[in-house]
Amino acid sequence: MIALIQRVREAKVEVAGRCVGRIGGGLLALTAVQPGDDDGRIRRMCERLLNYRVFADEAGRMNRSLTQTGGGLLLVPQFTLAADTRKGLRPSFTSAAPPAEARAGFDRLLALAREQHPHVSSGEFGADMQVSLVNDGPVTFWLET
Repeated sequence: MIALIQRVREAKVEVAGRCVGRIGGGLLALTAVQPGDDDGRIRRMCERLLNYRVFADEAGRMNRSLTQTGGGLLLVPQFTLAADTRKGLRPSFTSAAPPAEARAGFDRLLALAREQHPHVSSGEFGADMQVSLVNDGPVTFWLET
């Protein structure tokens, strides 16, 4: 599983002009499920998303997590993160999970996050989404499990 996380002041996802997910300060996580991402990998990604220390403490150091700050988590499915771009001029998506497996993995991640954190929102799997954000920092990290 892959997640590209961005610390944000705010973020939202729209589908066909309708807002389907929105947070204030927190993390935007663009996520991709890869073949074989089992429950252990999905649980580990959830743990990392909620506990990765990317927020400033009293000394201004990145030492606090989303769990500690109480910020929002906006999960957005994005299979293109799993693209193989090593050769040619067109990405290959053979390293992304097939749609049914990817949907199940994303839904599991979303359910786990909602069980463990009070402020979780999401994009819509398989939809053409417009994502807006104000990156805070900018702070962006690539996470894999």
